[in-house]
Amino acid sequence: MDFFVPSFFAPRHRRASLLSTEVVNRSRVLDTLVNNLEGMAYRCLNDAHWTMVFVSQGCAELTGYAPAQLLGPNGVSWAQITHPDDLPRVRGAVQRAVASGQRFAVQYRITTLSGQTRHVTERGVAVHDEHNVLVVEGFIEDITQTQGTREALEHAELRYRHIFEHASEGIFQTTRDGHYLAANPALARIYGYQTPATLMADLSDIDRRLYAKPGRREVFHRLMKAQGQVLNFESEVYRRDGTRIWISENAHVVRGSHGEFLCYEGTVQDISERRHYQEQLERHANHDLLTGLPNRVLLGDRIAQGIARATRLGYYLALVFIDLDNFKFINDSLGHAAGDELLKEVALRLTGCLRSSDTVARLGGDEFVLVINDHYRTSSVISLLERVLKDIGRPVMLSGREFQVGASLGVAMFPSDGDDAQLLLKHADVAMYAAKDRGRNNFQFFTRELNRQADERLHLEAAMRTALEQGAFEVHYQPKVDHRRRIVGVEALARWFHPELGTVGPDRFIPIAEETGLILPLTTAILRLALAAAHRWNHQREVPLRLAVNLSPQLFLSHDIVAHVSALLRQAQVPPCQVELEITESVFMGDSERAVAILSDFKALGVGLAMDDFGTGYSSLSYLRRFPLDTIKIDRSLVTGLEHEEEVAMIARAAISLGKSLRKTVVAEGVETQAQFDFLRYQGCDEFQGYLLSRPVSEEQLTRLLLETGGVIAPTPM
Repeated sequence: MDFFVPSFFAPRHRRASLLSTEVVNRSRVLDTLVNNLEGMAYRCLNDAHWTMVFVSQGCAELTGYAPAQLLGPNGVSWAQITHPDDLPRVRGAVQRAVASGQRFAVQYRITTLSGQTRHVTERGVAVHDEHNVLVVEGFIEDITQTQGTREALEHAELRYRHIFEHASEGIFQTTRDGHYLAANPALARIYGYQTPATLMADLSDIDRRLYAKPGRREVFHRLMKAQGQVLNFESEVYRRDGTRIWISENAHVVRGSHGEFLCYEGTVQDISERRHYQEQLERHANHDLLTGLPNRVLLGDRIAQGIARATRLGYYLALVFIDLDNFKFINDSLGHAAGDELLKEVALRLTGCLRSSDTVARLGGDEFVLVINDHYRTSSVISLLERVLKDIGRPVMLSGREFQVGASLGVAMFPSDGDDAQLLLKHADVAMYAAKDRGRNNFQFFTRELNRQADERLHLEAAMRTALEQGAFEVHYQPKVDHRRRIVGVEALARWFHPELGTVGPDRFIPIAEETGLILPLTTAILRLALAAAHRWNHQREVPLRLAVNLSPQLFLSHDIVAHVSALLRQAQVPPCQVELEITESVFMGDSERAVAILSDFKALGVGLAMDDFGTGYSSLSYLRRFPLDTIKIDRSLVTGLEHEEEVAMIARAAISLGKSLRKTVVAEGVETQAQFDFLRYQGCDEFQGYLLSRPVSEEQLTRLLLETGGVIAPTPM
């Protein structure tokens, strides 16, 4: 951990002019800062007793000793304060660091003046003082409360065990391939076993021995893969004596500290009585006899449930009215039997497009209704509707002939288009007729604003395809500088100016590119332009600039991304070591094993790897340790306001210290003031990026900047 050094640590060769009033005042400020730290800054001799030559005022709160009691050969030595059981380990860590010239970090116990035992963490480094004597400087802080938290977690585990053993619901943990790792007594009773041990010993293959319907475990796996959990997963299962019951499962994936899969964990309820009652009611009153879909009666209930859920959670509810195009022609020409087959096929396709929490209903004839829950963006609803149209439009075999049908879709949104089922259905029907008026086989929203958004999205997608074909995307470059303001690299940023739409920001076109599959051609176009520019810049440079390029999470996990990037590097004749790929934490949230493999392949290729937006995700710390990353980019949210807000400064300081401790290059983005730059530089940040230094500029502007300034960005006038 870096800390402020008092004025009397200054090298002895400083000139006498440094004794000016300004320097004295600055020294007082530094002294005040170091003495107000929560913890103890120190300098000690590298001797057997760790004789202290300086300690900050924080030593009193940390140890109970006043500074004077710890200083000099007659003071209480730090070796005495260190817990005797921990002393050999601590001394070994310090001496290894001294021998290698590296920083050290170690946790141990100390005994305070009052006899209290405290847990501390110490970070430091060996340096030569003004007399060229090897000393150790560092910072020690109290982490006793953290240890208490760990003990509290152990007590919580005991309480969980009691709940596990006495719960009325069945509780389990299983492997992917269907073996039980844990089961509680309630689960054993539900499945007809005397004890959990006999259940786990006998029921060794859940897929074949438990579920009455084949493939049910595979459905469970698919839901887990798609959603990370299953909720109210109802299945018919065999008990030990061969009888059948219905159960409802709620389960989720349990992952380790590094994101690796550990097991499935969940609960089981016996819902046989409720299930049989529901089946009887639904069979007679709630379902369409032809397709098996909910009918008008059940639809009203599903809409009411969806409205209640949307009201509670603050999401959108989308009601989609569907009318098949040209159904009457098929029904009249091929007969009602063919028409019925078409309706059943459309019902299957619609069901396949939606999640289990959504509803597909048939009102009658060729009219269907979708109830789509839990969307917080209209763009995701639009993507789903495009998929529905595509699936309905796939060819279908009827009476030995291949036909294609389309559909007109009208969409009404809760709460903007109505607050009850009747009004939403009416407005969706109106929107459906608007879709028919627009030529059929499309969808329309009831409100003008949502229609505008849908049209804009479709227009942007079409414009993007044209822009990519015509090479209309450009690349701007934002410099990265070191602590001396020397340009050491650039980040390539996509820019798009449309003749009609004007400047279209990346926050608008990149999500569409990811949703429509255009992200690969877009990234390829940007990489080609950026690599060509890098080749021109670095052709005769003694120290080449590093080119940083953002890689979309979707593109990162594609099967051939490493080979694709490698081919582009060869074509541009740019060495891999001159390129750095920036990825966000979201790429590690899913298949972490695949992410590790891809990162390893990129490392083998020779490109640098950076985690972008560090500090915005809850799992970043574990990723830094596990994944082969070279650089972390501190998110602008940890930079903005740090000169005014102590908490922001503290977090930024900790992030930099963490990165340096893990031997990562630390880059701060969003640097907009000189105060931010000075603070980050003093804390040990390696590189800086932001409007204080330079906005993103064109290749020509950057080339001119490199030539005119020699690659050094001058301070902005205050």
